[in-house]
Amino acid sequence: MAKIQRALLSVSDKTGLLDLASALAEAGVELLSTGGTARVLRDAGLQVKDISDHTGFPEMLDGRVKTLHPRVHGGLLYLRGNPVHEQTVRDHDIAPIDLVVVNLYPFEATVAKPDVTLHDAIENIDIGGPSMLRSAAKNHESVTVIVDPADYTAVALAIRTEGNTSLDLRRRLAAKVFARTAAYDAAIAAHLGREFNPADQPMPVLSVGAPLVQPLRYGENPHQRAALYGKFHDYFAQLHGKELSYNNILDLTAAAALIAEFSTDHPTLAILKHTNPCGVGRGVSLRDAWDHAFETDRQAPFGGIIAVNRPLDLACAQAIREIFSEVIIAPDFDPDALELLRQKKNLRLLRILKNPVSSAPDDIRSVGAESYLWQQRDLHRTDREHLRVVTRRQPTPAELDAMLFGWRVVKHVKSNAIVYAAADRTLGIGAGQMSRVDSSRIAVWKAGAAGLDLRGSVVASDAFFPFPDGLIAAAEAGATAAIQPGGSVKDPDVIAAADERDMTMIFTGHRHFRH
Repeated sequence: MAKIQRALLSVSDKTGLLDLASALAEAGVELLSTGGTARVLRDAGLQVKDISDHTGFPEMLDGRVKTLHPRVHGGLLYLRGNPVHEQTVRDHDIAPIDLVVVNLYPFEATVAKPDVTLHDAIENIDIGGPSMLRSAAKNHESVTVIVDPADYTAVALAIRTEGNTSLDLRRRLAAKVFARTAAYDAAIAAHLGREFNPADQPMPVLSVGAPLVQPLRYGENPHQRAALYGKFHDYFAQLHGKELSYNNILDLTAAAALIAEFSTDHPTLAILKHTNPCGVGRGVSLRDAWDHAFETDRQAPFGGIIAVNRPLDLACAQAIREIFSEVIIAPDFDPDALELLRQKKNLRLLRILKNPVSSAPDDIRSVGAESYLWQQRDLHRTDREHLRVVTRRQPTPAELDAMLFGWRVVKHVKSNAIVYAAADRTLGIGAGQMSRVDSSRIAVWKAGAAGLDLRGSVVASDAFFPFPDGLIAAAEAGATAAIQPGGSVKDPDVIAAADERDMTMIFTGHRHFRH
């Protein structure tokens, strides 16, 4: 096996670079480099040849053109052992380049800044880097290519022991390169698509690229393979517990989206199961909020997900600890609460690092048939000024508070969704039924099973009541107020049914279907 003779190093992230470059130099490999990378290598005492000396052509246009040259790409792409190729590179004095180390301009990090300009975004689109990576990866039979600093150690070890890398390693590295350049191009396409397309139009091409975060033991069921991709660890930090499962991740992200609806002005706690809330409460403390949420349903929370909108304190942790939970997520954990909860080895504890909802405005779903659905995430927030009272009776302040509370919860319940609520807690939740009346019946039954009185409650519906029967059922259960989007052809009949029962009703003008 031929030894590596020449390597080209050009990186924006210098992490681990010197250890790899030193291993190459010790093996007698000639080092080619560019700009800042060359300076770092020289400062470390390594001999480096500038790429402009290798190509015989100067860097130009503020560094935009430096590696786009036949002596670079010819040295990467020619087929070793092919007589025609070998003669061609000799005729043009093209030397082989056997190893390429490139990581790309930090486009994703640049556009993640809240004040990024279009100019800065465009200047951080790497051209030469992806070109070299793709050339080297295409010719991986002979050329080693590294895009991830995590692979430096394996390559350095192979060069120190064998003078070259194995074909198996080169293949894995090449596949990683194409995954990285695909993700890089997808990030550029997504950002420029949002910049250049009208706000009310979808992007002309859906480009999604995401790095592997971790393999998962299995998917929704043990016979399904699964993995987590993207930037999950930018949003959540796991502080304790065993590895997250596929279902855990679905549930905890749903819990984070729900708890984000509630400001930190009032301690609020939500319990979810299978992405549906089974109890939400707020109070003077998180412990108080826990009591209100848990009272909604004392059975479903077993094995559930708990989310809070404030740092979790010891009093609340002690209450939660009395039941089995899969995951607890919080902006932070008080040290004594964390110490207590860590005594449960299977309980997963996650800190929310930043709001995972508003930071990710795109909602993308696979629907099979090699097809995808894209939509903007439902970030609409209904406040008091958006409400329209459509009945004769105006809501009392307590009813209004309860309606807004229930409305924020019902947005996160699978359709058809019905939530009975008071101003500080859910009282009954009906989710995912084919009929809205059935969802209401389930919510009433759940409240009864929990021993909760629905007299004086409010009812929230994620979509309009298509007929008066749903509203009448709520009134018979004890509800005195209703909040719904409105928009049915039967709205006059529904309003009349409310007036006949002295109910107050609000239309929000926004539906919150959740399929």
